[in-house]
Amino acid sequence: MEAKGLGATTRRDAWWVELAPVILLLGGFGIYATLRAFEGDNYRFGSYLSPFYSPLLSPSWWPLSPALLILVFPLGFRMTCYYYRKAYYRAFFLDPPACSVSEPAGRRYKGETAFPFILQNIHRYFLYAAMIFLVFLWHDAWLGFWAPDGRFQVGLGSVVLLVNVVLLSFYALSCHSLRHLVGGKIDCFSCTKFGGPRHGAWRFISVLNERHMLYAWMSLISVGSADFYVRLLATHVITDPILIP
Repeated sequence: MEAKGLGATTRRDAWWVELAPVILLLGGFGIYATLRAFEGDNYRFGSYLSPFYSPLLSPSWWPLSPALLILVFPLGFRMTCYYYRKAYYRAFFLDPPACSVSEPAGRRYKGETAFPFILQNIHRYFLYAAMIFLVFLWHDAWLGFWAPDGRFQVGLGSVVLLVNVVLLSFYALSCHSLRHLVGGKIDCFSCTKFGGPRHGAWRFISVLNERHMLYAWMSLISVGSADFYVRLLATHVITDPILIP
């Protein structure tokens, strides 16, 4: 007899265990990012700038936190990401909870053809925005290696910001949409202009794409940690160890 109803399955493994880290990490990050976005303070210390507030904006016409103008783009990129869709559809919507596991009865499956899930199709445009933001984050990471008086120095914060932007870059470069744009839609590279370079770029992105899930989680943790570290410095909870004066 076919199993029906939420959670019905013939699987014998603990399939629900894989939902816990998604709920804890993605849910926790969502709460933290929302609170930090509305805080609008403690996002800069010396030459360090929180990635939540990069690029640094202070428009006179905007009365709220500048992060609310910024985070919509990187968060939009993550929320529409192909991997994250699978993760939070399962963990938060139980749609379905896992492979070969039944979802709540009575649902009419429409996929991503109806509002609001049809908005997932703008993922490519969030990718373009993410690439622009990476330029600012690399600039911020570079500035993090210079003391306010102009001296070159390496603090722990310098390393934190650098590691963060490296992981964010791997996450963006391993994106499925970028892989498709570069060469996924081409049937014959030798028949296309710049076919050789495009094939090389496609192969490179394909290697990164195999670890897209890993980069997604590592960069999520790193960007939250980088913001939290800058906040701890800005509120004088900790001091920044200088590794190379």
